[in-house]
Amino acid sequence: MSYVTDTLSNLLQQTAFFNLTWGNYLMIAVACVFLFLAIKKGFEPLLLVPIAFGMLLVNIYPDIMAKPEDMSNGVGGLLHYFYILDEWSILPSLIFMGVGAMTDFGPLIANPVSFLMGAAAQLGIYMAYFLAIFMGFNGKAAAAISIIGGADGPTSIFLAGKLGQTGLMGPIAVAAYSYMSLVPIIQPPIMKLFTTEEERKIKMSQLRPVSKLEKILFPIIITIVVCLILPTTAPLVGMLMLGNLFRESGVVKQLTETASNALMYIVVILLGTSVGASTSAEAFLNLDTLKIVALGLIAFAFGTAGGVLFGKLLCKITKGKINPLIGSAGVSAVPMAARVSQKVGAEADPTNFLLMHAMGPNVAGVIGTAVAAGTFMAIFGV
Repeated sequence: MSYVTDTLSNLLQQTAFFNLTWGNYLMIAVACVFLFLAIKKGFEPLLLVPIAFGMLLVNIYPDIMAKPEDMSNGVGGLLHYFYILDEWSILPSLIFMGVGAMTDFGPLIANPVSFLMGAAAQLGIYMAYFLAIFMGFNGKAAAAISIIGGADGPTSIFLAGKLGQTGLMGPIAVAAYSYMSLVPIIQPPIMKLFTTEEERKIKMSQLRPVSKLEKILFPIIITIVVCLILPTTAPLVGMLMLGNLFRESGVVKQLTETASNALMYIVVILLGTSVGASTSAEAFLNLDTLKIVALGLIAFAFGTAGGVLFGKLLCKITKGKINPLIGSAGVSAVPMAARVSQKVGAEADPTNFLLMHAMGPNVAGVIGTAVAAGTFMAIFGV
């Protein structure tokens, strides 16, 4: 009888109820909120569902992220091995290849001034960098946090890994992806604050047709120019442009389909669950996390404002030919930021169609954020 009692007692002690802290329960609740936002509200579900589920798993069963040396049998947890690919910056680079294979750079080629708006929207990154240093973070940590301002999750993870800030990777990634999903909520008030009703009603002329040759040459030229100036950008810009060359060359349809579909979504699963699993209660519930979340919001707001204000400047220079709203799409949340520009413009004038014009700064922002990450890597000699 005592054997049965001891066995039942042992089994009871093995349940998660006896091993979790209040922090774990709080993080489980946060994970459930994220799942609700992703499934019910449709906030970036492809990213938020795996991230939230990884968060759920690690706070119920922490050993799922355990390192091999911490386990009695010498075998690490499942998601630990996924996470290693984040630390090595492999998964973010593969994400960029998939993004490149799905992206049409035609609007950017047709209107090269979009590069400037994409660059202006990176203002938030540099503002957040100096603010993070002021708040007590070291230079590398500040650089990793600041990339949140580009609303680019993969680049945030890439830079955190390269700069050795893996301890902050979870909060940084969650903040970056959260703000990406909240673009339709955060951006419109800022866009309306810095533009007038008349400016929002500006209709832009149709973009010129872009030839096949231009689309093929674009990824090759961008890779050569950007990587010669900043070799540290090669993993991100190189993979982004390789994916785009697959798409535009028209001779490797199988590679295009694989990069933009099967491989892309496999990587999203690995990246999302492992990043979510880095948010254990011990790692996530601290003052630094609150600082990172606040800095991310400030960076994103300044990035949006920087793009809109530069759009206003171009509007003045071109005598009303450019709608300032498209400048807000210079953050890297593709294509959601461009859709927000379209939505705000349509509210002022339902016949106004800004989506394709906004896609120019939007895809330029992806390149701009990668360049910003490469600049930080060059500064710190990584």
